[in-house]
Amino acid sequence: MSLSSASPILPVLSVGQCGYDDSRIAQVVRKALGAFVERAHSADEARRLLAEKSYALVLINRQFDAGGSGLALISDLKQSGFTTPLMLVSDYPDAQANAIAAGAAPGFGKSAIGLPQTADVIKAAAATSAAPTATP
Repeated sequence: MSLSSASPILPVLSVGQCGYDDSRIAQVVRKALGAFVERAHSADEARRLLAEKSYALVLINRQFDAGGSGLALISDLKQSGFTTPLMLVSDYPDAQANAIAAGAAPGFGKSAIGLPQTADVIKAAAATSAAPTATP
């Protein structure tokens, strides 16, 4: 792997996923970007982490395991001027369309986590970030 920048690779934040899905997502992110995945269980925890550090990408579940709406978090972040790429994790096409309309990058569903095109979607979203990532 070669770094696309001399800066350290920024992590990816995963919000509202269950442990099983988080583990699967982390594998894809590590393979696609060479980045570590940090976890937030709720919108409040995600906002706190986003205020404290920078991320290359934020992957947001449609409905949080701890309660809450991923679409609401995407809307709130985008309305506040947040510029790090956001992606919705959902198999529902209407939810994906709503997330994109709110300013998120095209996301992927949990059923597609292991598919090669999911890594491509993650790479494409992260490429719009100003954050340094690794390239294979």
